[in-house]
Formats: sequence, structure tokens, C-alpha cells
Amino acid sequence: MKLTCFALHGEPPLLRPAPATRDWMDATPQAYAYRCLPLNIANAHGWEVLCRSGFTAHWDGGTSKDAITITPDPGTVAPAISHFGSGVLTFHIEAVFRTEPGWSLYAQGPVNSPKDGIAALTGIIETDWAPYSFTMNWKFTAPGRVTRFIAGEPFCTLFPVQRRLLESVEPEIRAIQDEPELEQRFQEWSAGRMRFNAELAQSGSAAQSEKWQKSYYLGLNPDGSTADPDHLIKLRPPGFVDRR
Repeated sequence: MKLTCFALHGEPPLLRPAPATRDWMDATPQAYAYRCLPLNIANAHGWEVLCRSGFTAHWDGGTSKDAITITPDPGTVAPAISHFGSGVLTFHIEAVFRTEPGWSLYAQGPVNSPKDGIAALTGIIETDWAPYSFTMNWKFTAPGRVTRFIAGEPFCTLFPVQRRLLESVEPEIRAIQDEPELEQRFQEWSAGRMRFNAELAQSGSAAQSEKWQKSYYLGLNPDGSTADPDHLIKLRPPGFVDRR
């Protein structure tokens, strides 16, 4: 699968593989947030576009473009503008991306990285044919809010998605009793979880030593057998290779 970034004006966007770490996760007691494997995999799912310089933005609640005041750091040019109005902050990505036929590019805010006062918007671009650049947009959540982006901070995460995949999905709802093996494994897990949580309150218990159940993290069934040899414990996308 090829993903190509064609730089428009000399220097390409600042791109990096999305890291698995987050400052707020580091700050949780004993970094317990990293015990959640779905968070870890999602954190590293794609590539981030970074700010070249820092700035502060304030929205006064109006709908006009000048309702957002942007103040770049001294001696720099802010990488964002007010283009659409209505409290939307816009980053231009100075590149045209190309994916293979049938694949689009999903553009969203940095994964699991909440930002006070402003929320990232999400777009999907048909990058297998479009000769156009695109923007990354953030929406202020309330009037009077001030937000700050620092140099090197990610403002966008990108990853490819297969365009017609969702239309080929056949979603349905069934009772878990229709799959006896799945029901049995779920019941084993549920009972084990209740026992584990009860033992956590017992001083010196095996549960206190273990601290948390690792079956999903290790890709194991409730009985300890391997569930899926393709199970991911870490995801590390490769970096972009500069071929200019």
C-alpha cells in the first residue's frame, strides 16, 4: 500500500508516525492508562501533521471570519487562519496526497488527545484521484474560549481507508445464545472478572500482585489459550521517506 505526500512549496508538511504515548496517559497513576490496549493501538493509528510554529487563537462567538483573533508566536507566522467563520479554525496542509485506487485518506484530530475549548473536525478525502490539497479544521466549543497550539504539536492525524468497505458490511443484531461457544467464553470471562475485582480488595491476593487482567492485552482466551495469532500488542507505522 503506497501513501505519497507531494509537497507543494519546497518544504513538505511536518509528518511523523503517530506515537503510542500521550502526556495525559503518562500522568495517570502508575501510567495505568497504557493497560488499555485499544487506546494504545488507536494512538499509533496513522501519521500526524505537526505545527511549524505556535500561536494563540480566541473566538468571540461571532459568525464572521474576524470573530477569531489569531496571535502567532513572536517572529513566526501562524499555521492556521480563520477562513470559514462560525468559530472554525483552519489549517492548510501544503501537499497533495496520493493513495492507491479505491482508497481514501481519513483526516481527523490527534487520537485520544482532548484539547480544552476546541474540537477537531473530521474529513475523508478521495486521494486516489483528487489533484487538490485539503484543510484540517477545528471548531471552538463555546464563545470566549482561547486555545493555544505550540510548535511541534500535532493538529491532524491521517490514515488510509478503503472507500467502499462500509457499503459491503452486512450489519445485524443477534442473541449471544446463537453462538454457544462465544457465549461460554464470555461467561467465563465475566465470572473471572468478578472474581478478580473481588480479590483486588483482599490484601496480599494474587489479583493485587497482578494489578490488572491481561487476557485481552496478550491476545488470550479466558482459558489462557491463544485467541488470534495476528493479535496486535503494538503498532508502529513507518515514517515518510523523503525522495525529493
